Amino acid sequence: MNKETICAIATAPGAGAIAVIRLSGAQAFPIADQLFRPAGKDKSLITQESHTALFGRIVEKETIVDEVVATLFRNPHSFTGEDVVEFSCHGSTYIQQKIIRLLLEAGCRMAEPGEFTRRAFANGKMDLAQAEAVADLIASTSAANHRLAMQQMRGGVSKELGRLRADLLHFVSLIELELDFSEEEVEFADRKALLERSVNLEKSLRKLTDSFRLGNAIKNGIPVAIVGETNAGKSTLLNRLLNEEKAIVSNIHGTTRDVIEDTTHIGGFTFRFIDTAGIRETQDQIEQLGIERTYQKIEQASIVLWLIDATCVNEHIEWMANRIVPRTQDKTLMVLFNKMDKISKDEQKVLDQLFLPYSKHRLHISAKQNQNLDVLRALLLERAGLPDLHRQDVVITNLRHYEALSAALEAIQRVHQGLLDQQSGEFLSQDLRECIHYLGQITGTITTDEVLGNIFQHFCIGK
Repeated sequence: MNKETICAIATAPGAGAIAVIRLSGAQAFPIADQLFRPAGKDKSLITQESHTALFGRIVEKETIVDEVVATLFRNPHSFTGEDVVEFSCHGSTYIQQKIIRLLLEAGCRMAEPGEFTRRAFANGKMDLAQAEAVADLIASTSAANHRLAMQQMRGGVSKELGRLRADLLHFVSLIELELDFSEEEVEFADRKALLERSVNLEKSLRKLTDSFRLGNAIKNGIPVAIVGETNAGKSTLLNRLLNEEKAIVSNIHGTTRDVIEDTTHIGGFTFRFIDTAGIRETQDQIEQLGIERTYQKIEQASIVLWLIDATCVNEHIEWMANRIVPRTQDKTLMVLFNKMDKISKDEQKVLDQLFLPYSKHRLHISAKQNQNLDVLRALLLERAGLPDLHRQDVVITNLRHYEALSAALEAIQRVHQGLLDQQSGEFLSQDLRECIHYLGQITGTITTDEVLGNIFQHFCIGK
């Protein structure tokens, strides 16, 4: 794979002020040299030192295509670990495609999605977990998402897995060393010490797997479902939180019949707000389908906002509570009394007491008047249980990593139980090696071309 020299546009598609065209491979310098003419110098790119930038022109025969800056990176001191040349040209789509065509004619091949990063992995510039973090960094849309991707790209997850792998290798070495001397009945570590080691490893693996729920929420947005009766003001609240007219607002009951959702950033974190169909008894089949989807979104949400029209609290409270509260046992339920501008302070206190059995988190707002929405945003940040952006805790955001860690956790749990049951060392060794195998899958110590293909096919071309 690495024998061919590849090229691609590394900047975003379309016209812009500047575009970057990247080459990587053994022939990157000779191929680039065929097209590039340094300004005022009769020098070849091949003779230049690494990490230098030269101004010049891209020419086709004697015709100038564009004035560019050529930046040179000699192996192994480049992103891919190979010789790399980057042309910074004007961002005209015509110029970009023209230079790409000239490079292909000179001997380059178009890069596949993620092929530059895949070569970096293959050449030992980064492990697989770090390579995947490159895609996450490009796709990051919030401060928290950016922090986690940057931490992983700089080896945060890999270092933690390396520590666990070293502990496991020492563990399995002790077990297998005893097996080699089983006839002499030599014991290299007492079972109490091994049991303690297995407990510590299990705690570490469980902490990593448990962090995925948080990591996934940060990566994809903390899901917040807005639920309640029809005409409680759910669509108005969604529009205010998103600062745009996303949902239709009407006095007609049952206007929202399907789920409407979008994301916004609060305190550096992404929240995914979901406006749902109003819950009520209805014979309309379409509206019934919308209400069923409301229940599904309650199940999927981390936070549920039960919005209540404070001006017309009726006898349906218990009926509504029976359909919302049982579905929120493992999540945060916040009761929001809307239209606070239309009721007195005494009436607000009565409502607080009336809904106290359903939730300890209650807030009076006016979605239409934008009252107390800043307080609501602060409460959402607090109740989401998100970490400090400056903390160095390792958080798992990748589903592939989570699945491998879950399998490793199951393996170490079998080791723990095996020690309690006085199992033979052969069984313990097998489970320990299985645990090491799953950790190796994450960093790419153990992998296959099929796995690599699945990972890098989702990258953008040019990266």
